[in-house]
Amino acid sequence: MNVPRLVPDKKAVVRLLSGAAFLCALFFAPAARAAGDANLVLPDFGTASFRGISGTTILVGGLVIAVLGLVMGFVMSGALKRLPTHRSMGEISDLIYETCKTYLITQGKFILALEALVGLIMIVYFGMLRGFSAGKVAVILLFSLLGIAGSYGVAWMGIRINNWANSRAAFASLQGKPFPTYSIPLRAGMSIGMTLISLELLLMLSILLFVPADYAGSCFIGFAIGSSLAASALRIAGGIFTKIADIGSDMMKIVFNIKEDDARNPGVIADCAGDNAGDSVGPTADGFETYGVTAVALIAFVLLAVNDPAIQVQLLVWIFAIASLMIVGSALSYGINAVIAKARYQNAQKMNFEAPLTFLVWLTSLVSIGLNFAVSWLLLGSVGDGSLWWKLSAIMACGTIAGAVIPEVIKVFTSTNSGHVKEIVISSREGGASLNVLSGLIAGNFSAFWMGLVIMGLMALGYGVSTLGLIDFMVAPAIFAFGLVAFGFLAMGPVTIAVDSYGPVTDNAQSVYELSLIENVAGVHEEVQRDFGFRPDFDKAKDYLEENDGAGNTFKAAAKPVLIGTAVVGAVTLIFSIVVLLTDGLTINVEKLSLLHPPFLLGLIAGGAVIYWFTGAATQAVSTGAYRAVEFIKRHIRLEGVEKASVEDSKRVVEICTRYAQKGTVNIFLTVFLMALAFGCLEPFFFIGYLISIALFGLFQALFMANAGGAWDNAKKVVEVELKAKGTPLHAAVVVGDTVGDPFKDTSSVAMNPVIKFTTLFGLLTVELAVQLPRTTSLVLSVVFFLAALVFVYRSFYGMRIESETGSTDTSESVGESVKPV
Repeated sequence: MNVPRLVPDKKAVVRLLSGAAFLCALFFAPAARAAGDANLVLPDFGTASFRGISGTTILVGGLVIAVLGLVMGFVMSGALKRLPTHRSMGEISDLIYETCKTYLITQGKFILALEALVGLIMIVYFGMLRGFSAGKVAVILLFSLLGIAGSYGVAWMGIRINNWANSRAAFASLQGKPFPTYSIPLRAGMSIGMTLISLELLLMLSILLFVPADYAGSCFIGFAIGSSLAASALRIAGGIFTKIADIGSDMMKIVFNIKEDDARNPGVIADCAGDNAGDSVGPTADGFETYGVTAVALIAFVLLAVNDPAIQVQLLVWIFAIASLMIVGSALSYGINAVIAKARYQNAQKMNFEAPLTFLVWLTSLVSIGLNFAVSWLLLGSVGDGSLWWKLSAIMACGTIAGAVIPEVIKVFTSTNSGHVKEIVISSREGGASLNVLSGLIAGNFSAFWMGLVIMGLMALGYGVSTLGLIDFMVAPAIFAFGLVAFGFLAMGPVTIAVDSYGPVTDNAQSVYELSLIENVAGVHEEVQRDFGFRPDFDKAKDYLEENDGAGNTFKAAAKPVLIGTAVVGAVTLIFSIVVLLTDGLTINVEKLSLLHPPFLLGLIAGGAVIYWFTGAATQAVSTGAYRAVEFIKRHIRLEGVEKASVEDSKRVVEICTRYAQKGTVNIFLTVFLMALAFGCLEPFFFIGYLISIALFGLFQALFMANAGGAWDNAKKVVEVELKAKGTPLHAAVVVGDTVGDPFKDTSSVAMNPVIKFTTLFGLLTVELAVQLPRTTSLVLSVVFFLAALVFVYRSFYGMRIESETGSTDTSESVGESVKPV
C-alpha cells in the first residue's frame, strides 16, 4: 500500500528549528552550572539493608520479576496466536494488519524526524549548558532513542496481538456461547499489559542498576523525553486517523441505509485499521510513557527533596519494589478471575460482559493494596518512628483504589446501563440529532464535575496523610504525596492496560465477522463442523459480538480517566522539580508562585488558551479528513453487483486518513514544542503558571470530552443491540451523536495526557536553558519561538479548512489536495 510521505515542507520546518537551535547554542555556550535534574546522582543502593537484604538485591529481584512478566506476556500471546480461526476471517485480519503495519512504519519515520528537532535542544542543553562530554551527550541521546523504541515497540506489539485476537474472538463467537467471546479479548489485553509493564520496569531497573550513578539522572530524563515524544505523536496521529476513518465509515450507514461494517463500504477497512491506530497503538504507547514518566518524577523528587542519602535509598528501593509487585498482583488477580469467570460463564447462554471485567478491576485493586501494605512494612517498618511504612502505603492506596473507583464513576455516565446513556436514547426519539448531542454534552459536563471531586478527594486524603510527620524526611511532603497518588493509579498496571485493550479487540471482532462474509461461504456449516468440531450459530454470534462491543466501549471509557488523572497528578511532581530549580531549594522567589506575581497569573491564562487551541486543532484535522473520506466513499461505493469493496478503494481511504493524520500532527506537535520554548524563555514563573494551567484545563477538558463521547457511543449501541432499531430515524440520530463524540473521546481528550507530560518534561530543559540568558536575549528568543508557533497555529485551521470541490470529478484531486501543504 502506498501511504503518503511526510508533509512536503518538512525540510523548511527542520531548517526553521535548526536555526533556532543554533541561536540557542550561541547564547547558551558560555553558560554552565551544576544544579538541576540533569546532574542528579543516584545513591549506592548497596548501602542500605532491609531485614538483612541489600537494596541492590531487592532491585535485582524486581529485575527477575520483570523478566518473568515478559515471559508470561509472550507465552500468552503465543497461545493466542495458536487459537483457531476460519480462513475468511484470517484473511480480513491479515489485510487489516498490513494496513496498520504500513501506517506504523510511516509514523516511525515521522517520530524520528521529531526526535531530530528535540535532540538539537538536548544537545544544546547537555553539551553546551551542562558542559557534558560528547560521549555523555551521546549516551543521553541513546537513552532518548531507547524511550522512543519502547513506546513505539509496545505500540507495534499491541497492534499485532490485538490483530490476532480480533479474528479469533470473531470465530469463537460462532460456538453459540458468550464466554469465548469475552475471554479472548481479555487474554489479549493481559498479554499486552504484562509485556508493556514488565518491559518498562526492566528498562528502568537496568538504568538504576547498570548505568553509572553520575549518568543515571540524565539518562532517565532522556529516556522519559523520548518515550513521551513517541507517545504524543502516536496518540495524536492515531486519534486523528481512527476518527477520520470511523466517521467516514459510519456516515455511510445514514447516507445509504446500509448495515454496520458493510463489506461493500470501502471505509470499513480503514475504520478497522483506525481502531488499532487509535485504540491500540495510542493507549499502549501512552501507557508505556505514563509509567516511565511517573517513575522518573518520583525519582527526581526523592533526590531533590530528601537530604539523607540513607532515606533516599530506602524510598527508591521501596518505590521499585512496589512497581515490581504490580506485576505480581495483576498476574495473581487475573488468574483468580479467570477461574471464577470460567466456572460461572463457560456454559452460559447469556452473560453480562461487564461483570467479570468489573470484578477483575476491583480484585486487582484490593490485592495490590494488600501487597503494598505488606511489602511496605517489610521494607520500611523500622524507618524513623516505625510509622512511615503505613503512611506511605496509605497515600499510595488512595491512588490504587482510584483504579477501581474511577471506572465505577465513569460507568455511571457511559455504560449501556447508564441513566445518562438511556436519556440520550430517549431524547433522540423525538428530538433527533439535536437533543442527542445536547444530552451527550450534559453527560460529559456532569461526569467532569464528579470525576473532579473524586480526584480532588483522593489527592486530599494523600495530602492529609502527608501532614503526619513526613516533613521530618523531606521538603514539600505534599508534593511527594501527590506523586505517590499518581503512582498508585498505576499500581494495577497490567490490568488497567488489559481492560483498555479489550475495547479495540471487541470492536474489530465485530468488523472482521461482517467483512469475512462467512455466512455466504458455500458449505460453511459442514466445513466448520468437520474442521473445528462445532456447528456455527450466526445469529447468536452477531448478538454476542455487538453486546461485547458495548462492554468494550465502557471499559475503554473507564480506562482513559486513569491515564489522564495520572498525567495531571504526576505533572505536579515534575513541576516541583522546576520550582526547586527556580527557588534554589524553596529558599528564594517563593512569593512569585502566587497570583500576586502577574506573570504567574498570565501563565495560567496562556495554558488555558493552548488547551482550547489544541482541542480545536485536533478536531479540525478529523473534520477535514472525514469530509474528504466521506466525499471519496460516496463517489466510489458500489452497492449493486458486488459483495465487497475493491482493495484499491479501501487503500485510497487509508491514504486519506494517513495524510490528514500526519498534517494535523505536524501542526499540533510543533505548536506545543515551540510554545514550550517561547514561554520558557519569556519568564520562568510565567512558565510555571503555564504548566499548571495546561494540566488543570487539560484534565477537565479531557474528562468532559472522553465521557461525553463514551455516552454517545454506547447510546448508539443501545439502539442497535437492545432496541434492534437499525435503519430508523432514531438510529440516524444516535449515529450523528456518535460521530460528534468520536473526536471527543478518541482524539482530543486522550492526546492531552502525553501532551501534558511532554510539555512538562521538556520544560525541565527549557526553563534551565532560559534562566542562563541575559534578559534581552531571552525575550528576543521568546518572540521568535512564539511567532513560529503562531505559524503552525494558523496552519492548524487555515491550512486545514474544508474547501468545496463542487463539480470536480477527478478522484485523484479529491484524495489529493484542496488543503494546502503544511
